[in-house]
Amino acid sequence: MPAVPEVLFVCVHNAGRSQMAAALLDHHAQGRVHVRSAGSAPADQINPAVREVMAEIGLDLSTEFPKPLTDGAVRAADVVISMGCGDACPVYPGKRYLDWELPDPAGRSADEVRPIRDQIDARVRALLAELTS
Repeated sequence: MPAVPEVLFVCVHNAGRSQMAAALLDHHAQGRVHVRSAGSAPADQINPAVREVMAEIGLDLSTEFPKPLTDGAVRAADVVISMGCGDACPVYPGKRYLDWELPDPAGRSADEVRPIRDQIDARVRALLAELTS
């Protein structure tokens, strides 16, 4: 692993789960991990309920936007975490791939998205502990 490991979170629309995961890891890592997120078919904007539940814990996603999954982003990552992206993620030797099965926040209310955020937060904290130990 390099001095600063790079983690890429991927989901189809890059509007919910991967955005929450990236913001949470970036927040907790405080520069010890480089974080990106992307989508195989990026949406037009981040899910408003996702923005709302992240703002509740002090993380502002108002300047974030869904980004396309690029070959370069996958090549640069040490750890690639898919969140329901299926076969859209290119696979390269030497990378670590994880698949986090999580409910899709699309079309859900803030009350329904909060538990998804909290599940992601727990997984992100465990990943950070592993990457920085």
